[in-house]
Amino acid sequence: MKHFGRLLTAMVTPFDEEGKVDYEQAKKLALALLDSGSDGLVVTATTGESPTLFPEERIRLNAEVKAVVGDRGVVIANTGNNDTLDSIELTREVEKTGVDGFLLVVPYYNKPPQEGLYQHFKAIAECTSLPCMLYNVPSRTVVNLSAETVIRLSKIENIFAIKEASSNMGQIARIIEGTNDDFLVYSGNDSDLFPILALGGYGVVGVATHIVGKQMKQMITDYIESRPQDAAALHRRLLPLMDSLFVNSNPIPVKFALNHLGFYVGKPRLPLIEADEVAKKAVIDALRNCTVDLPIP
Repeated sequence: MKHFGRLLTAMVTPFDEEGKVDYEQAKKLALALLDSGSDGLVVTATTGESPTLFPEERIRLNAEVKAVVGDRGVVIANTGNNDTLDSIELTREVEKTGVDGFLLVVPYYNKPPQEGLYQHFKAIAECTSLPCMLYNVPSRTVVNLSAETVIRLSKIENIFAIKEASSNMGQIARIIEGTNDDFLVYSGNDSDLFPILALGGYGVVGVATHIVGKQMKQMITDYIESRPQDAAALHRRLLPLMDSLFVNSNPIPVKFALNHLGFYVGKPRLPLIEADEVAKKAVIDALRNCTVDLPIP
């Protein structure tokens, strides 16, 4: 299985003043993220506002980002949604763009049982030869992907990892204990990275990594090189920024942060709106107290 790296950024989708996808700015952001610590990018996922992207936008965005990134980093495309057949069709189309793998989110709104979740992910994984990462985020999907179902799915050859955003450390521990060593558990919440590493997790698919990627990579390095106290100190130092980026629904605050720093990524698409005053203040205060790793053009 291809090595995907420990630090992945769930990249925002830049929009121009008219609300159209700004592909040129997306390519600039992709390269800047690699320059600031990211091993790879997860494109057209939650932080990339996938629910409001048209299929042709998702296909083109992944194609253009992968073309500019090349071999410098991996590009993982989110092609999962709440319709299995539609997810299969999009996965097949996006595979043609040269991406390195796929992110498959738990189907939202439908509320499928665990067997339905197993069959959904199995069907998508079987339609592609590329590696697939599961994504469990029950705060958005309502349904939780259980540890038992993850362990079952991990036996499918090209399902290699999970992005776990349940914050349920007992469940995450059961997944790590019940899967083979080559099945990777990534933190899906920035603030859960340190505790997940302590449980035996592998890395993060981050949002704060837009801004402090090198520092979050250093946290991972400190932990795996047996400097847990240094990793914990860095984790504590970055927590105010991590927390500020979720005062409003993601990606509202991180888009405000990037625009505030001078890296224009536009407004979110409706039904998301711009950051409120509480979120703006929290983000600005946090930015004042941290070192920004992202190169600003």
